[in-house]
Amino acid sequence: MHYGHELEFGTFITPTNDPPQAPVRLAELSEAAGYELVTFQDHPYQPRFHDTQTLMTWVAARTERIRIAANVTNVPLRPPAVLARSAASLDLLSGGRFELALGAGGFWDAIEAMGGRRLTPGQAVDALSEAIDVIRGVWDQGERARFQLDGEYYRVDGAKRGPAPAHNIPIWIGALKPRMLRLIGRKGDGWLPSLAYLQPGDLQRANATIDEAATAAGRDPREIRRMLNIGGRFSAGAAGGAGRMLDGPAGQWVEQLLPFVVDDGISTFILASDDPGTIQHFAAEVAPALRDAAARELGGLGGRSDAGDVDGADATGSAPTRSTAVRAKRRDGIRYDGLPPALAAHAIEPGDAGYARVKSTYLRGGAPGLVLQPGDADEVAEAVRFASRHPEVPFGVRSGGHGISGRSTNDGGIVIDLSRMHGMAVLDEASRLVRIEAGARWKDVAAFLAPHGWALSSGDYGGVGVGGLATAGGIGWLAREHGLTIDHLRAVELVLADGSIVRADAAKHPDLFWAVRGAGANFGVATAFEFEVDEVGVVGFAQLAFDASDRAGFLEAWGRWVVESPRDVTSFLIMGGARPGQPPIASVMAMVDSDDPDTVLARLQPLADVAPLLGQDVRLTTYDAVLANASDESHAAEGEPTSRSGIVGRITPEFARDAARFLDEGSSYFFQLRAMGGAVHDVPADATAFAHRDGEFSVVAFGTAAMRTSERWDELVAPHAEGAYLSFETVQGAATLRAAFPPATLERLRAIKAEVDPGNLFRDNANIEPATVSVE
Repeated sequence: MHYGHELEFGTFITPTNDPPQAPVRLAELSEAAGYELVTFQDHPYQPRFHDTQTLMTWVAARTERIRIAANVTNVPLRPPAVLARSAASLDLLSGGRFELALGAGGFWDAIEAMGGRRLTPGQAVDALSEAIDVIRGVWDQGERARFQLDGEYYRVDGAKRGPAPAHNIPIWIGALKPRMLRLIGRKGDGWLPSLAYLQPGDLQRANATIDEAATAAGRDPREIRRMLNIGGRFSAGAAGGAGRMLDGPAGQWVEQLLPFVVDDGISTFILASDDPGTIQHFAAEVAPALRDAAARELGGLGGRSDAGDVDGADATGSAPTRSTAVRAKRRDGIRYDGLPPALAAHAIEPGDAGYARVKSTYLRGGAPGLVLQPGDADEVAEAVRFASRHPEVPFGVRSGGHGISGRSTNDGGIVIDLSRMHGMAVLDEASRLVRIEAGARWKDVAAFLAPHGWALSSGDYGGVGVGGLATAGGIGWLAREHGLTIDHLRAVELVLADGSIVRADAAKHPDLFWAVRGAGANFGVATAFEFEVDEVGVVGFAQLAFDASDRAGFLEAWGRWVVESPRDVTSFLIMGGARPGQPPIASVMAMVDSDDPDTVLARLQPLADVAPLLGQDVRLTTYDAVLANASDESHAAEGEPTSRSGIVGRITPEFARDAARFLDEGSSYFFQLRAMGGAVHDVPADATAFAHRDGEFSVVAFGTAAMRTSERWDELVAPHAEGAYLSFETVQGAATLRAAFPPATLERLRAIKAEVDPGNLFRDNANIEPATVSVE
């Protein structure tokens, strides 16, 4: 009998604290020797032992690859809610290398709810079962229902969930009695007995009990890994397996351990030893030979593999990589079993531990059925081909997840998340040519460029991903002096709808290169960009708060100051709704590309006389310091955002009047204008798909349906607009496309779309349909 798991090996180390570093050195040795797992006893009542939780944290910090677990955790002395958070924290800190092994222990009388009484074996099983429910309930951060458990031994009433661990932490259980084995079948992910306590036939009987209980619970018994603690010594004992168990040369060990793999389904052997020589000898002589022998007997399952099957067992009989409980949360319409092996290791499903961290974006709540996180362009191509086989489900592409439109998540569909692709490199120092992968964030790009004395104008927030902004436009802090982000693009690497990878620039695929600069989300997945960046040193940066009681007057005055300023000034303005009993505030931010304090102040002085100044912060700083304004937290938005966008010319009295009315009515809680004149105007309108080059300002308003933001925008603000910026627009449809692209531009885009994406795979965005399909 075999359960389809690949063969793994671990060590079982005594957590002695004298000398303190001894178990740590053995853990480091285990990793160096090639073991997959290192485990430690958990006896918190032993004064000569380290606290195991603390020790494992230290070991995680001192190692890079090896997984870590207690062998086994003493549940009666580790409150499950606390243990769950401790386990999740260690898993997050170690990059997903913690596993949780539980044991019933012998100290249930320490739990207050039990009144100091000892538990019968049956009661201990029930208490451990409740503890598992508490642990998994804490980890289930994405569950919105109130967390309640009215157990006999553990009670939870509204405890907060989380954090979710980095990976689906398996729960292994060390036990031998039938009732505990049935618990493993119902709720466990692994069984961890010790060979020293087993009699002939025990493994077969126990496996049968576990399998029967798993099947009765609707589980696949292959979900449960069978493990075994072993111990022995290497000696010149009898060869051929005729000697005492695990007392002889390496060959004898292999012969004696092989039946446990083939007949009893054991897939993890954990060597109990504190002897460095034994640890090394087993890793060098026993582990590889046993893997080879198992592979011969089992047709390949004994070896290692980096591939994983997302669904159930594959044709070779491999075990499912996800539990029945996780698979139960899958969404209809996605053929999970068809996911290419190269993508499976970094695929996140609704039941996975990390799902809450990837399901939503900055402003939009989501519930995708599958999030794929490819690591290079080839894997992106695999992901695109996989998505193309699912035309009936939504499909989004995400770089940083900050896009205001929210199109990089969905409900029940597929998302390609490029966050693992964040590499940066200088291609040519003399021409300031750099290569940036699409999953990088702009604050990281700024930090990468700063040591060279360079910068690339992007947006106003460092947490924005490169891919979305660099294919839409990029209206940033240096726009009036250096233009849009897309104006610095010299080449782009794209994965097209058919899975092909192309490099587009002015000479090769010029039409595609033109389209990507302004409407790129429609034509493929941009995986990397080549930019020619600018020399930028110390800059002046001002944050000013004004009394904007005269909203219209302030808008006109600010707009006039921006347009009349030299190009080294770029400014953004933010206003909000009315504040009871307080004057409206206008928040002005401005970057002046100068390291001279007098020049910076001279540029700002005309604005200082416009309205009462309520607060100010003006300083000399660097571009990368300004962009270092973003948290590294994952996005966790809920609901649907409402955002409207427009591009306007000079701020006229009529626009200022209607914008002030829009705000005074409470139609928006965030109203921003960004300067986009100067160098933006220098690029011909037909040079890129971003055609509204004559605009002076980008305008965006955030709101809600209850605020009637969209309706009042259409009535008051839109009539003044000459275009739209799609990254800030949540309203989809033909009218939005007509606002964003002049007729000739849109016609050309549709023709290019028909060439590279005739099936309209890249559709869940401000969709430009192929020329063969009407946009009306």
